[in-house]
Amino acid sequence: MRLILTLFLALWAPLAYAQDLSALARVDAQGSSIEDGWLGGTTVTLALSQGVPFRVFTLDDPRRLVVDFREADFSTLTATDLLPEPGRVTAVRFGAFQPGWSRLIADLEEPMQADKIGMAIDPSSGQATLTIALTGTDAATFKAAAGTPPGAEWAVPAPAPPAPQEGAFTVVIDPGHGGVDPGAVRDGLSEKDLMLNMGRALAETLTRSGQARAVLTREADIFVSLPGRVSLAHQAGADLFVSLHADALSQGGARGATIYTLSEEASDAASAQLAIQHDRADIIAGVDLGGTDDQVAGILMDLARAETAPRASAASAALIAAMDAAGGPMNRRPARQAGFSVLKSADIPSVLIEVGFLSSERDLANLRDPVWRAVMVEAMAQGILDWRAADLAQRPLVRQ
Repeated sequence: MRLILTLFLALWAPLAYAQDLSALARVDAQGSSIEDGWLGGTTVTLALSQGVPFRVFTLDDPRRLVVDFREADFSTLTATDLLPEPGRVTAVRFGAFQPGWSRLIADLEEPMQADKIGMAIDPSSGQATLTIALTGTDAATFKAAAGTPPGAEWAVPAPAPPAPQEGAFTVVIDPGHGGVDPGAVRDGLSEKDLMLNMGRALAETLTRSGQARAVLTREADIFVSLPGRVSLAHQAGADLFVSLHADALSQGGARGATIYTLSEEASDAASAQLAIQHDRADIIAGVDLGGTDDQVAGILMDLARAETAPRASAASAALIAAMDAAGGPMNRRPARQAGFSVLKSADIPSVLIEVGFLSSERDLANLRDPVWRAVMVEAMAQGILDWRAADLAQRPLVRQ
């Protein structure tokens, strides 16, 4: 059965040591661990500065243990602190999930269920220790028990966009990754933070131009699901959707800015690899994908894309021209295609910009440079406005 545990300290500790449940519980690396037992089973231990409400559940395909907190600060903890080497738990990640909530996700090598769960609170200090004892089970039992527990208070809503404005040219800017999903990380530089900063700057630049209304899919370090990003664009009445990324590729020498438009058939192997990495974002963040449908097809979709696909390609060309004119550097093949989920809106021209690759020494140096970032933001804004002017001029011809 699905297991939900929400703890209120007033029931667990003397009144004198009751803690404010809205405060942040810091996770102590020294007292936290994930350890396999000699005779089977695995124990997850988290040392917290105070008790907080939490819940525990499992997800299947792939198998994951998920622990939600309201709210825990993992900033002093690294994945290696918690899991020095993989075992029955093969990987672990944690961080902000949505405002007021944090999440820990552990990938499971084999089906295991939470046999014992408890949060002990020290009455003298208020410090807490959460212990989760996992024991082996069979695949069928695991699958039957897996799934996100019901309850609106634990839902993961997409940020509410501003209402559409009649006649306004609306650009939805999507800073990639966020919260528990850091994206690419290299030498202390995180893709999610870089893209949030560049997304904010791009939104400000477009707004200052007086020619566009900019909406961000996230304005803070929070997780937004891939479908949630596209849904927000529809709610905002987007005329253009722009997703910002700075990924890392383990193979090949990808470098330079690259603009992607949608195609179910990737234009090259590197593009296919990137699409797979991006579409793992919801898995990384511990989202239940059991009820999702990956089929994006149908006659009406194809008819809508017959108009939006050329417009997206035109937007890509305008962005490439503007960024190249600003000095780039651009990829040797800057216009590419792949099946990114965030590009699959049938009625909104959508592009994904790899501003650079953290796996490239040159791009890494550029992305660290605030002057270079500012130049690229101005260039992207100019490319978007150039596309808007050309798109308006083209519309009467399209109708004919």
